[in-house]
Order: sequence, then structure tokens, then C-alpha cells
Amino acid sequence: MHSRPDPSTSGPDTASPSLYESTPPVHWWRTWWRSLSPTRQDRLAALAPMAAVALFLTAILVAFWYLRAEEVDREQEALRRDVEYAQQRLRLRLLERQEQVMRLARDAANADIGPTEFGNRAEVLITQYPELQELSWATPAGKILATHAAPTVASEQLRQVGEALDSGETANAFRTVKLQLQPVYLQPHREAGEQLAPMLQLQVPLNSSGEFGGVVLAEFSVDSLLRYGIPTEVLARYALSLRDDNGKLLAGTPLQAPAHPANWMGLRPRANQYEVAVGPVGSSLMLHAQAYRASLGMVGSALFWLVGTLSVMTAWLLLATWRHTRKRMRTQEALVAETNFRRAMENSVLTGMRALDLQGRITYVNAAFCQMTGWSEQELVGQMPPYPYWPDTDYDTLRAKLHDELSGKTIHGGFQVRVRRKNSTHFDARLYVSPLIDAHGQHTGWMSSMTDITEPNRIRDQLAASHERFTVVLEALDASVSVAPLGSTELLFANKLYRQWFGSEAEGHLRLVEQAGVPSAHSRNHSTMDDEDGLMGLPTEELTSSSTGNAEIYVTELGKWLEVRSRYLSWVDGRLAQMVIATDITPRRLAEEQNARQAERAQSVSRLITMGEMASSVAHELNQPLTAISNYSSGMLTRLANGSLTEDQMKFALEKTAHQAQRAGQIIQRIRSFVKRSEPNRMLADVNDMVEEAVELANIELRRRNVRLSHHIAARLPQVMADRILIEQVLVNLMKNGAESVDLSNRSSGNRSVELQVRPNVQDGKQGVEFAVLDSGKGLPPEVLERLFEAFFTTKTEGMGMGLNLCRSIVESHHGRMQAQNLYNGSEVTGCRFSFWLPLAHPKDSETSPPQANHPNPRTPV
Repeated sequence: MHSRPDPSTSGPDTASPSLYESTPPVHWWRTWWRSLSPTRQDRLAALAPMAAVALFLTAILVAFWYLRAEEVDREQEALRRDVEYAQQRLRLRLLERQEQVMRLARDAANADIGPTEFGNRAEVLITQYPELQELSWATPAGKILATHAAPTVASEQLRQVGEALDSGETANAFRTVKLQLQPVYLQPHREAGEQLAPMLQLQVPLNSSGEFGGVVLAEFSVDSLLRYGIPTEVLARYALSLRDDNGKLLAGTPLQAPAHPANWMGLRPRANQYEVAVGPVGSSLMLHAQAYRASLGMVGSALFWLVGTLSVMTAWLLLATWRHTRKRMRTQEALVAETNFRRAMENSVLTGMRALDLQGRITYVNAAFCQMTGWSEQELVGQMPPYPYWPDTDYDTLRAKLHDELSGKTIHGGFQVRVRRKNSTHFDARLYVSPLIDAHGQHTGWMSSMTDITEPNRIRDQLAASHERFTVVLEALDASVSVAPLGSTELLFANKLYRQWFGSEAEGHLRLVEQAGVPSAHSRNHSTMDDEDGLMGLPTEELTSSSTGNAEIYVTELGKWLEVRSRYLSWVDGRLAQMVIATDITPRRLAEEQNARQAERAQSVSRLITMGEMASSVAHELNQPLTAISNYSSGMLTRLANGSLTEDQMKFALEKTAHQAQRAGQIIQRIRSFVKRSEPNRMLADVNDMVEEAVELANIELRRRNVRLSHHIAARLPQVMADRILIEQVLVNLMKNGAESVDLSNRSSGNRSVELQVRPNVQDGKQGVEFAVLDSGKGLPPEVLERLFEAFFTTKTEGMGMGLNLCRSIVESHHGRMQAQNLYNGSEVTGCRFSFWLPLAHPKDSETSPPQANHPNPRTPV
């Protein structure tokens, strides 16, 4: 067996065809064309492009007309299907109301209810179902025994007790029910120009032991039936209306027929409408639907120009093709060069190619196959199995695969084999086999392509080892990791700690998601409709973000605090999944609670220290009313001993004594409320009340130090969400510090002042209230300002350095800010300004906040 001859060295008559070469067949039309004269050839050549363009336009128009007709048919079918679905929904709603009316009639026939109970139950039904407008109980004689109507029924349509059903269509239906003892629907015909809302009637007989006992007349609003009985998606897609058997409109708004130009080639849209009778009413109530549709005039015009443009381009291409046909002979002369090019391209590919005949003999190999195996083309072509590149240990396996290959049992995905090189080394390869068909359609052998997969196998092994290492790392994590698809109870992955805590089921994953408040499609109620998506309603901003945030929850079964983090990811099979990572933060939470308790104790101790420092001032403040009480008492005793005490004088002295006692009690009550230890309690607090309480407390110390205290509060300040006692503590500390600074600066009596200013302020776009304490002291040095709010930093000889640090902690715990700065008059420091800002209460805080306790605001005379 020899390899293929090189076409570059063989003539056109002697070269044998290769796998890529074939002899073109002789066409009869070429002989006919050559028999024509040159003039006829030119004329036909000139007409050919125009004929091709005409055929092209005809094909485009026919195709457009066909597609347009198919589109209309599809729209009509969709309209019919949706209207039938809407009719079924309307029918079911009527049947439900009919069943309820029949139950009411059965109870009335059995004397289980009387007219009063009938009216109560009719009121419940009419209130619950908006389409039901009026329910009436008629005796066998046709007189109304009891009735109840909705408030929306016109007075002309109301039925009165004692009214007789003796005329019109209602009376005819009454007689029909009396004869047949079956429920009857009636849609009364409307007179021309009638303005009353159309009503659908249902008469249900009262059948007592086979005897006619009257009827229950139910009247439905046709407009409400259309509004509440039809699915909203159908109402949004079509213009729906209810009509009687004469085609008169009862409810709904039909579409007006648009004005269109003359229909050309069926481009003008036809009215897509459909009508069906509403069961169980029958043909007297028809559901009519018409699809919304835009005009296609512009579309048709655009299509015309598009077709025209394509036709011009096609004509130009056909003319260019006609000119290029003259170059065919020169193209045939380049056939040998093209064959050589294809052969070079074939030899440049990295995939090995091998051809076998039907007996398994190698008939062809490309350069890549020889390079992969190390054997030359001469050494391989003509070989029968076993082939030189077969490993000695795999003869039996490879011979069986070759037998399957020659028998036509090919595997579409290929199969993996080991190949031996000429130097006795081996590599892994994948073989793909396909039948080899010649130009006459005969099966002449098999073509195999071979790809070296040694490197992909090595990478796959490395990936498997990497996956194993990654799994070991996840199993050793001190956090629970679980992955579950949205809308399913399947658990895709769970590490060791998760299995220890929650087992191998997805219940723990779902419980963590639910407690942490993370959106999950599994927790949503699934609808029974087939066209609703189970993941509908999920927040897309969370699905596209890398994480949904952290949440701290307490799991009672474990007795642990867990920090839960969640993120959405695409699983290996393409499903949207949710990964939940839960970390045990119980030690951290215990430490935070301990820190909170310590901070609370520090705040309480700070208030006690403040009152301890103000003890002498408080004693002086209490001494005044106590001295006054003693003086009044002594005076009354003296006058009483002398017999000169009148009733008016005693009344005056007792009123003064009571007033001074009340003053002393208010001072003690205010101090007791300030220093009393209580749990943090944030609520809506009035700014004026807090400021007044703090000013009353601080003014005791400021009067002792001969410092004037003034305060200015802006009018109509809104409430803030704050702990009243803590904010009062901050204000008292700031005013007390201001008084001490003024006292140490040795200012004159006219310059010894502390001022409290309260006004609204906006910071970072947020509304809030600013509290500022200004003193006329000597200010603060720059090195002190830098460390002013540090813990245990103080400029006082007997201070601990915790007051301002606690003040700032209290303000920041209320989401506020605190700062200090010197006041200047030119280059001279004239005082210091301490201020802090609190945000206003959020509307949600106003809804959930408990009512504020009543705090006394006594006015103590000075």
C-alpha cells in the first residue's frame, strides 16, 4: 500500500483523486450555453439579474404574507384560549355564588331561618362578595318577604317588602322556576336610553318536600362580575366586555375600530376578537374580548424599503457574480495550488488523522499523527493490526475496540486509549471515529482523529487533589457552612461543624435563613398557577450582590449566639443556590454584655460623683427652705404663747411653711431621679423637659460658685429618641464643668456666665438638635483639646478623667456627635464651647416607642 501522490507533481489527467479531491460532474446546461450565439448570451446575461431580483421580491412578499397570516392565527388562538379561561373563571365564580344562594334557600325552605336571620345572612354575603348586589325572599305568591341590598344599588332598583313579582321578565322567570323547581338565570333586556346599571338575576326555588315554597332572588352586578371574576392578567391583555344576546353592551369598554388605509397584501390588521357565552347563564350573557393591537403601517413601510434595499444589493451582487464567472477558467488553473494549500493546512493541525479501510489496514496518516507517535508515514501506511503504536499490554483491549470500530459501533464522545511512541514511552489519547464515504456514496473505510490528552488528565488529577484539599479545609473550619438551592429542601453541601450542629438535613440551613431574616424563595408561598415563577418577588439587588449582610441570632437548641452571613451563588449545575456561614460568637456576645454592664455602672457612678461634688451646693440649697420653715414655726409658737396669733396669720404662716417644704421635697426628688440607677430606656423625649430638668439641677452648683446660668431653647423643637436621664447627665456635667472653668479663671462678676443653647441643626443631610454649652472661662490649651475625650485624662487635681469620656460615649450611643472648641475675641481666648448633636426620632421609632413617663417639672423659686 502506498501513500497518496502529490498533486503538485502530477498532471490533471494522471493525478489520482485523494480524500479531498473529486471530479466535477458535466452539466447539460453548460453545453446548451456554449451552443448559443454571443449576442443571445449577452441578452440572457443582462436579463438574468432582473429575473433574479423579481423572484427574490416575490419570495419575500409571499413569505411576509405567510408569516403575517400565521401570526394572526396564533393571536386568534391565544385570544380564544384566554377568553375560554376567563369564561371558566367567571362560570366558577357564578356557581360558587349559586351554591351559597341555594344553601340560603334550603335553610329558608326548612324553616331554619326567618326573615330577620335571612336579612343578616344576606348582608354577610353581600358584604363579602362585591358582585352580589341584592338578595330577596319571595313567597309562593311572588311577594317579597325579606330583602337586603348593597349600598351601591340605585333606589329605582331596590325591592321593597310586600312588593309583588307580577310583571315583566322577572315574573316570567318566577313562573318558570315554579314549574321546573330548578334555579334559573335571567339577564333582563335593557330599554333604549336606560341609565340604570344592568343586573343579572338568579332565582332559586324553595323546595320543601317537593312543594314550591317561593324563591330566593339574587341579583348580581354585571360590571362587578367583569371586574372581580376575570383574572387581572386577562383584563390587562384584552378589552373585555359583557353583552346580552342582542349584542348590547352591559359592562366593559370595547375598543373603537381605528381608521386604516386600504388593505394592501393583507398588511392592515384585522380586528382580533372572540365571543363566548357565559355558563351557566347561557346565550343571554356573552363575554366579548378584543385584543389590543398597534397599527402596522409604519412596519409595512419600513419592510418595503428594507426589501427594496435588499433587492438593489442583490442585483449588484448578481451582476458582480456574472462578471466573476468569466474568471472561472483561471480559478480552475489554480486548483493544484489550492490542493497544496489544503494539504499544508492539514499537516499543520495538532490533531492526528488516521484512515483505515474496511479490513483495518492503515491507508493514510497525517504529519501530526506521525509526530505524536514517532513513526513515519512509510512505516505506518499499509500496516494491519496489531499496529506499531499499540502498547504490548493493551493488545486485547485495543483489538476489541478496533473490532467495534470496524463493526460500526462508534462512540460519539470518543474513547480513551494509551499509545506507545517509537521510543517506548506512552501517552494518553482520545480517539474519535467517523465513517469515510467516497464521491459515489460508498462506505470505503473509517477516519479517526486522535488528540493527546495527557496534559488535560494531569490537570484533572490536580483539580481532584485540589478539591480534596479544599474539602479538608472546609471540614476543619470553626464555622458552619451549608449550601442549599432556592425553593428546595435539598442540602447541596454541609461541612463537619454544620453536621454536628444540625445533622445532614436542610432544616438547620432553612432555620438559620429564617431567623437571620435573609430572603429565601423556600419561605414564600407557592402559587398553584402554572404561569407563576416560584422565585418571583425576590429582591434582585440581593441576588446580584456578593453578600446579603450579617445577622446575629440566638439558637436555643445549641445555646449559642451565631453570626450568620449569606450570599447567593450559581451552583455547578446552574441552579441558584444560597450559602450560609454561621460562626459561633457566644464568647464575644458575653464580653459585649459585660462591657455594657460596666458602662452602665460607670454612668451611674459618674452621676453619683457629680452629685457628691455638688453636695455642699445641695446642702446650701436645702438649708434655705429648712431655715424658712424653722423661722415660720418659731414665729407661730411665739405668737401662740402670747395669744396674739390670729387665724389669718396662722393660715399665712402655714402656707409659707408648706411652700418651703414642697420646695425642699422637689430638690430632693430631682436629685433622687438623677442619681437613681435604672436600665437604659430610650423613648421619645421632649427637649424642653430634659433641658429644664438639667438646668434646675446644674443651677444649684452654679449659684454656689456665683456663676450666672442662662439658656435659650428654639421654639417648636421636635422630639428625639433618647434616654432622658443619660442626656440630662451629659448636660449637667457640661454646665458643671463650665462653671468650674469660670470659677478658676477669676473673672469679674459681670463676666461669670454659662449659657446653654438648644436649636435645630442639620449634619450630613440628617435633621437633628444641637445642644451647646458656652462658658466665659479661660478656655483649653491645644494639647488638652487633642486628648480631651480620652479615658482617665483630666486637668483637675482630684478628677478621674472619666466625665467627658462617658459623655461622649453616651452621645455616640445615641448616634450623635460631640465636640469642643475655644471661643476667641480676636486673638484672646474668651471661653470654651462644648456641643453635641442628636438626630431626630425616626417615624418608625415614633410608632414603636412606649409612651413617655410623666416627669415633674417643678419651678423652684430663687
